[in-house]
Amino acid sequence: MSELDDIRDTALRHAGPRNPQLPRLVAYTLDHTTEIDPLVYDPAASMVVQGTQRMFIGNQMFEYGPGQSMIMAAEIAALGQVCEASPDKPFVAVGLFLDPALLSDLILEMEALPELPIGSGYGVSPASASLVSAWRRLLELLDRPAEIPVMAQPLEHELMFRLLMGPHGALLRQIAGAGSRLSHIRRAMAWIRDHYTEHVDFKEVAALAGMSTSVFYDRFKAVAAVSPLQYQKYIRLHEARRRLIANQGTAAETAFAVGYESASQFSREYKRLFGAPPGQDTDRARSGLEGNSRPVSLGARPDVD
Repeated sequence: MSELDDIRDTALRHAGPRNPQLPRLVAYTLDHTTEIDPLVYDPAASMVVQGTQRMFIGNQMFEYGPGQSMIMAAEIAALGQVCEASPDKPFVAVGLFLDPALLSDLILEMEALPELPIGSGYGVSPASASLVSAWRRLLELLDRPAEIPVMAQPLEHELMFRLLMGPHGALLRQIAGAGSRLSHIRRAMAWIRDHYTEHVDFKEVAALAGMSTSVFYDRFKAVAAVSPLQYQKYIRLHEARRRLIANQGTAAETAFAVGYESASQFSREYKRLFGAPPGQDTDRARSGLEGNSRPVSLGARPDVD
């Protein structure tokens, strides 16, 4: 039996609610494929163990399957789809939400590493044998909860060390640096999310990030694969969908509540993102929720709590 098989079996035993002793560790399984679903990711590392997931970020599309690792280093807006899963062979993945303080501690213990030019806020690559082994050892603590107080920290340190030494180590170092280029863009993202209902002057947001407007736009799009304005629209539509599914108002009322001045523009942009007008999409989403068929992807915030 391979280490991926061991991880799969452990993940299947512990999928669902997180262990309160390891709250940032996630084991995720799904026994059916899904439609393309809009998501907002939190910074996380994950690895697919079985099945395949497809991601759309900006105008890019990529798939990752068994033994492939993904890093999300910022709050990325994306579209996700599980495209290979069945009751006999479910989709299985594991993930860990990232702790910048832990990464900072590790980097201090490593040799000084220069800050590299800012790139995208995400990356996918094959997991090395040592990284797969680190995932297996950390996940197996779920079978031995008495060991968690002693072993969780060193095993998480090992996992983060393997990731730091891997293809996307520079991306992780950007997360850890409070003054890094990525941290400035993440602060701008957080400001946009906090003020998503407002008319935003992105020159002011650029100034908050300590950048000229042109540099800010270039770096923001490099990280998020969309412009700051597109990011704000995505957050508005994501929140609108959450409210509509929760029956918190009509489509027109929701449009104005999330910052739109035109209900017709809201409906057009909603359909463009979600593939159906607000009423049709939310009916479909509620039906999926009642059947417990709508997934919450690894590293992503669900539309409905």
